[in-house]
Amino acid sequence: MPKEKGRKLIAQNRRARYDYHIDDTYEAGIVLTGTEVKSLRAGRASLIDGFAQVKDGEIWLENVHIPEYAQGTWTNHSAKRRRKLLLHREEIARLIGKTQESGRTLVPLSLYFSEGKAKVEIALARGKRTYDKRRDIAEREAKRDMERALRRRR
Repeated sequence: MPKEKGRKLIAQNRRARYDYHIDDTYEAGIVLTGTEVKSLRAGRASLIDGFAQVKDGEIWLENVHIPEYAQGTWTNHSAKRRRKLLLHREEIARLIGKTQESGRTLVPLSLYFSEGKAKVEIALARGKRTYDKRRDIAEREAKRDMERALRRRR
């Protein structure tokens, strides 16, 4: 069976880009069970409440909802279990140092298959304040209005 090429998106966390200032992104593998992979291949997952945290020198993905596989039996997984992320040792050390700075957290941005392997894109992020969110909305609307005006002039 040939391996898949490219990147097949499973789930995205659009809310994370609205709620956080994204400083840096990392691609990590995930340790999954067989029924979790089958459920992901069916395109079912939610990153809404997900976050990553450091425990004992390892990075764990928490609160990511991968529903139980419909045809699974007693081997099925629990939907919101903790999953280990696979990163290089240097990346883990860098993330441990940066998450200890105040106000920084690790949030999952997207979950996808890359060349047949499940990957998650995590971001080192700082929370936005309400006025930051309002400013971003105002800038986006101003840019949209300018583009509309330019299109009308043509």
